[in-house]
Amino acid sequence: MQKRIDRIAAHDGSFDVHIWLPATGSGGGPGILLIQEIYGVGPYIAKVAEELAALGYVVAAPDLFWRLQPNWIGEHTPEGTAASIELAARFDVPQAVADCALTLAHLGELPEVTGGVGALGFCLGGSLAYLLATQAELGAVVAFYGSAVPEAAGLMERIGSPLLLVFGGSDPYIPRDQVAAVEQAAAGRDNVLMHVEEEAGHAFHNSESPMFHQPEPAARAWRVARDFLAEHLPTRS
Repeated sequence: MQKRIDRIAAHDGSFDVHIWLPATGSGGGPGILLIQEIYGVGPYIAKVAEELAALGYVVAAPDLFWRLQPNWIGEHTPEGTAASIELAARFDVPQAVADCALTLAHLGELPEVTGGVGALGFCLGGSLAYLLATQAELGAVVAFYGSAVPEAAGLMERIGSPLLLVFGGSDPYIPRDQVAAVEQAAAGRDNVLMHVEEEAGHAFHNSESPMFHQPEPAARAWRVARDFLAEHLPTRS
């Protein structure tokens, strides 16, 4: 598996985008924009990217905190989480969505990318993937526990791409009644699939975080996400 860092120009500077290429076949395949959570493009995002690349995807993960602290990697500790939350509180969401759109365009132009592009995000990244999908057509969009999704549920009518929304039913940051509001907004929309792990809390897929990770719900939800991507953004693997 090959990895490199590309550089993308924005209107007010430039930022790093981490690229992973599949080890199988010609080293190319469909593209996935992988959107970080508050801990940055660190070990957890790298692990997810490697899993996706092993499935045959070209993965691009932009450093979205570059305006605040370039190449931020928060530790998965209470102190590291607090520092990451403080950084995220100063984060400009519209600018981040614009950076995601720039990365998506860059990804689509890579010679290694064949067969379309999609987006996958966790926590903060789940919110950004959802918001990006209101502006762009993608082969598939997967959003894990995006806290901005409930308040933006009314924007779902703008999304035509296949959309998978994953939540924990016991998430203290996204209460179950908010998840129910998203379920109601998704009802009757053929392009939207809801998956709720009722016993899971927030960030339950984050295998690098002992304080959040729940292995069994994580494995189930990841199978759903992987199958969703395979259906709507199939690889040659």
